[in-house]
Amino acid sequence: SNAPRPAASVAQQLDRIGVARAAYDAIISSGDAARASIATAVGEGRSIGHIGPERDRPLFDGLGARFAELEAADVAVCTGLFDDETDTPDDYAARLGALAQRKVPMICANPDLTVERGGKIVFCAGAIAVAYEKLGGKVVYAGKPYLPIYAMAFETAAKLRGAAVGKERVLAIGDGIRTDIAGAAAAGVASVFVASGIHVATDKPFDGAALDALFPPGSPRPVAAMTGLRW
Repeated sequence: SNAPRPAASVAQQLDRIGVARAAYDAIISSGDAARASIATAVGEGRSIGHIGPERDRPLFDGLGARFAELEAADVAVCTGLFDDETDTPDDYAARLGALAQRKVPMICANPDLTVERGGKIVFCAGAIAVAYEKLGGKVVYAGKPYLPIYAMAFETAAKLRGAAVGKERVLAIGDGIRTDIAGAAAAGVASVFVASGIHVATDKPFDGAALDALFPPGSPRPVAAMTGLRW
């Protein structure tokens, strides 16, 4: 998952929405992947400026992070928008501009640009990171579509099975074209596309023509698609 929180926090979120723990064996999150980069910054004595909601603070648990206001921070860690129900990346232009002027590196704990939540599309940390890069800022991404999180997943699966898992037996499922589908292709595994409101208008039919428009020749393409996550 590209959730910007550690696996234990994601498990609690799944509990709240009624997903039984028997439905999965392990969780790997972009938050887990981001913690390594944050730990390195903390070990170097650099202060952390957090961009994101308070609910994402478990990301820093146990790392000994020294927090500072963005205006004085040595490293910015973006887990999302302060209020993703109302904020847009444009609201962060001044703060990002000041960070870029000081050449502050950013760690993005969720590369997703948007996510569908309760039928509404909201912005994610990736949208802030992209806006920062456009200003000349340097960003380190943790999570899909970047390969380290897939390596973590493969290692975890191998430990659970007691043997390596062949990539031909791995299936990635997701609704993000640039994260889930492209990331799976880069990692060498097949994928299934879930046609959520991120890329597909709910008032229009989703058929072969729509799929071809989303995945033109030469682009990473899923082996199947469905209109909702079901099995």
